[in-house]
Amino acid sequence: MKNKNADSKKPKKEEKNDLDNWSPSSWRNHLIKQAPSYEDQEDLQRVEQKLSSYPPLIFAKEVDLLKTKLQKVALGEAFILQGGDCAESFSRFSADSIRDFYKLILQMSIILGFSSQKEIIKLGRIAGQFAKPRSQDFEEKEGIKLPIFRGDMINSLDFNPSGRKHDPQRMLQAYHQSTATLNLLRAFSKGGMADFHLFAQYILDFAQSHPLAQRYKTLANQISQALCFAQSCGINLETMSNFCEFFTSHEALLLHYEEALCRTDSLSQQFYDCSAHFLWIGERTLSSPAHLEFIRGIQNPKGLKVSTRTPINELLKALDLLNPSNQKGEIALIIRMGEEGIQTRLPPLIQSIQQHKKEVIWMSDPMHGNTMTKNGIKTRQFSSIINELAHFFSITREFGVYAGGVHLEMTGEDVTECIGGSITQEGLQKNYITQCDPRLNATQSLDLAFWLADQFEVFI
Repeated sequence: MKNKNADSKKPKKEEKNDLDNWSPSSWRNHLIKQAPSYEDQEDLQRVEQKLSSYPPLIFAKEVDLLKTKLQKVALGEAFILQGGDCAESFSRFSADSIRDFYKLILQMSIILGFSSQKEIIKLGRIAGQFAKPRSQDFEEKEGIKLPIFRGDMINSLDFNPSGRKHDPQRMLQAYHQSTATLNLLRAFSKGGMADFHLFAQYILDFAQSHPLAQRYKTLANQISQALCFAQSCGINLETMSNFCEFFTSHEALLLHYEEALCRTDSLSQQFYDCSAHFLWIGERTLSSPAHLEFIRGIQNPKGLKVSTRTPINELLKALDLLNPSNQKGEIALIIRMGEEGIQTRLPPLIQSIQQHKKEVIWMSDPMHGNTMTKNGIKTRQFSSIINELAHFFSITREFGVYAGGVHLEMTGEDVTECIGGSITQEGLQKNYITQCDPRLNATQSLDLAFWLADQFEVFI
């Protein structure tokens, strides 16, 4: 694959709803929202040039494989498990945290796959989820006003003028950390973790005493025994490695970074964003013309976050722009409406999508619409997350559409960020370490997976 970046300084004609006038840099001619303010433009250009010369993080054939699998989701034959950090951290980066997250998502996929009898497509919010959209540009503490934290790729969580400065050099660190993360994930997916005899050992150390751990071990042992029996009968289990396939995703927010990692496939001559397999547009940037312009031209499958504030007519226009040929598996609508809002806003949305015969994958993000603040601490109620999921599956079933996946903020670390299970409001500060939004810990994630497993017979 080769880099093929266009000259962003040349004037361009009005963009059409096709790719004739699209380039990785054509977004620069459009209004942009949620963009950083870089003071040193020369430094920014140097960073962009470096990134453009670096190897791709992922490859076109991997993206094509994911698109094939997402077509199966569109047909109701597979289910997406998407999860990971709210925002990845430079300071908390470690091999152990990546390993524990990978173990957790394998555990969840085992639970979901066994109960649904469908392929579970594992899609991580990892190896690129370093930037976050924010509702305010600044924050104030003790009379000092500084730019808001926008993720380690842009500035620092440290509340001082130097840390909060938007620094393009941080894109290079994000790239190198993503490279290391992907190397480890590929080693896990192709190495020892692909051995089905290890399923029962995936439970994380801190969760060993939890009642869910025993339930998981029982299930994993049953699967292992069944596979051993199949192997003893001469059934070829070499394809078991497919179970450990893993794809990456993040919000396509920082377009300087995304443009620099666009590559032209040498075989198809089409553009791929080689920063991740799957990119999504957030609820706050669905109204950003620059972000829509960029994402419309890449071959990667795409997600659109949809909230109660999303105008249906604007969403329909975005679908026309991003998927003009109305292909199956190309676009996922990731619903984030909250346990109350989803009951009134999802039904008319589904009806409109059906009326206009739009091909979309329906996914639930039960996290973002249920965020609240308790005693100055941002958190989420586990019960609200479950309630939104229940409404999502019930409503989609009522209207005859397939519930194709879930999108979660979760971690393999023993954090105390969401209220539920053993975590009370008073215990939130015990191990509250997220950089932005609260995440489910491993036991809460397993609890959610078992809840989904119990519902599959009813909803899917």
